[in-house]
Amino acid sequence: MQKSDNRLFKLPKFQDLILFEDDNLIVINKPPFVASLDNRSGDEVNILRLAKKYYPDAQVCHRLDKDTSGLLLLAKNPETYRLVSIEFERRRVDKIYHAVIGGTHVFTDLSVDLPILNQGNKNVSIDRANGKPAETIFNSIQYFRHFTLVECKPITGRMHQIRIHLATQRAAIVGDEMYRGKPVYLSQIKKRGFTLAKGEEEQPIMKRFALHAHQIRFSIEGKEYNFEAPYPKDFATLLRLLEKFDS
Repeated sequence: MQKSDNRLFKLPKFQDLILFEDDNLIVINKPPFVASLDNRSGDEVNILRLAKKYYPDAQVCHRLDKDTSGLLLLAKNPETYRLVSIEFERRRVDKIYHAVIGGTHVFTDLSVDLPILNQGNKNVSIDRANGKPAETIFNSIQYFRHFTLVECKPITGRMHQIRIHLATQRAAIVGDEMYRGKPVYLSQIKKRGFTLAKGEEEQPIMKRFALHAHQIRFSIEGKEYNFEAPYPKDFATLLRLLEKFDS
């Protein structure tokens, strides 16, 4: 299983993550390497714990994988939590993720409709007989020589859904070793003038898989919400280097 290299990661202040706040909702741009909720041992920093220090009644309305960055909704009261949960259950929340995948892939409203079985312990598989329905729609946004930036719209919300659905198209997210995605190294794309100091080991441009929850749209009690989260530094750096050396 892939492990995040977060030894050099400095946890930001919760207030600095907030994109929007009113009497009912807090919307944050979750950084990578931070879990949404408590793990079983309860011994690591997570968004819920940080949020409760900021606002004691805060509840996380959904979750992102630990390595995934981007939009996360938190309710400030039980009623808002209930209303947002209903919207998710009824599949009325539009979520758009951006991912960088290996290879050049032309996706135009590609619907991947493959059932996913949660095997427990963060392992999932495609299982047509026993899996739960899962659908994701993919559109290519930007092409590089060896990679593609893709928009991913999950219709359902299964664990690892985007990651495993892309893997079925032989288009694994870069750095997603669980699904055979390979990390991107600068030496791969910058053929000239790349050097390492003696004894230095090259690190990947991103030390996680390249998936970001970019946009979310929904409405509660007739009020429309629409949020976008800018790319974190590592995702933006990867795209900048691909534009410079792999276009």
